Amino acid sequence: MSKHPDWYEDGLKHIWLPYTQMKTASPPLAAARTNGTRITLADGRELVDGIASWWTACHGYNHPHIREAVQKQLEIMPHVMLGGLVHEQALTLARRLCDLLPEQLTRVFFSDSGSVAVEVAMKMATQYWLNQGVRGRTKFLAFKGGYHGDTIATMAVCDPEEGMHSLFAGALPEHFIADLPRDEESEARLDTFLATHAEQIAGILVEPLVQGAGGMVFHDQMCLARLRWLADKHGVLLILDEIFTGFGRTGAMFAFEAAEFAPDIITLGKGLTGGTLPLAATVATSKIFDAFWSDDPSHALMHGPTYMGNALACAAANASLDLFESEPRLLQSAEIAKKLTHGLGPCLGLPGVTDVRVRGAIGVVELDRISDMNALKRRLVDAGVWVRPFRNIVYLTPALTIDDADLETLTTSIHSVLHANRP
Repeated sequence: MSKHPDWYEDGLKHIWLPYTQMKTASPPLAAARTNGTRITLADGRELVDGIASWWTACHGYNHPHIREAVQKQLEIMPHVMLGGLVHEQALTLARRLCDLLPEQLTRVFFSDSGSVAVEVAMKMATQYWLNQGVRGRTKFLAFKGGYHGDTIATMAVCDPEEGMHSLFAGALPEHFIADLPRDEESEARLDTFLATHAEQIAGILVEPLVQGAGGMVFHDQMCLARLRWLADKHGVLLILDEIFTGFGRTGAMFAFEAAEFAPDIITLGKGLTGGTLPLAATVATSKIFDAFWSDDPSHALMHGPTYMGNALACAAANASLDLFESEPRLLQSAEIAKKLTHGLGPCLGLPGVTDVRVRGAIGVVELDRISDMNALKRRLVDAGVWVRPFRNIVYLTPALTIDDADLETLTTSIHSVLHANRP
């Protein structure tokens, strides 16, 4: 008898899974239900989720307040197109997001995923210049170690050496990829580069404080301040990609708050709906929006995902913002940081571990290499945790609501697996 339910055996032969060489990868686990910070598998095993389903479930799974909001909205109106129509959930969410951001950021464009939100930001930035009669500003400056999405446009601004999208190099538009200005020397190099190329550049694109899927690489607020200064000096737009870092992940509501400035455009996603429904947002300043405010129809932003501003997703996002207002998520993120530092710190003494770093509710153990990724993933599952290493790192981005016992399970499991089995 198969250990899997019929739906697993019947459907697996037809699905195409993400980021997976399906011929050689371990078979995917069959998830049956979720609750809090736990995933229950179809075979009855229960795993502590250490990555909040790609960083989305910031309030844990099945939060009753979000569930109630979505159920209520489902009874009223699950979806209407935003082409010529609006609805309460989308307008309320747009206002609330702007209330959370610096006053310059006044206009919200909704989409379905982080990649699309970044692509919309790139499109906004390019057309911002075109609408003012400026030609030639069609390139972007992004950074080594960065990751911004999987669409053609966003692959082109990822680190070309990170491997995930290197196969497509010849098919992608060419942009400028530089080192982050981490010190005065690298700032001077970037200043010189912008002095030469600024008239080709629509905007600078960066993940603030933490470059996520490119390797969980950290930088500080001075790096961001340098980018704001350079963008202003050379007259280019600054776009912050907070798909990963937003909504408490780095300890503040948004990572850019550490540098105390406003971007020209910011992208939000992942935790926006508390991990329940697909939704992302691109938020622009009045300066950007005013370049589209015209009697000329060609100056409109001609973009519109079919399900943009979906009422169910917006209801979930509004409920998620309620929880940030009523429950101590940022304090929880700070406490998680302390416990990750304590729990993962001992890994630094293990063979092959080259670094352990923590920022907010992000904990990273970096190794010199992971020689058998499938085996490492299996050992972590056998230890009772759902952790997905990639490249040469094992990382944790748990729900901000995780309790001490589950967080300790995650950190001790990582330490014991790395100690017992050199990956």
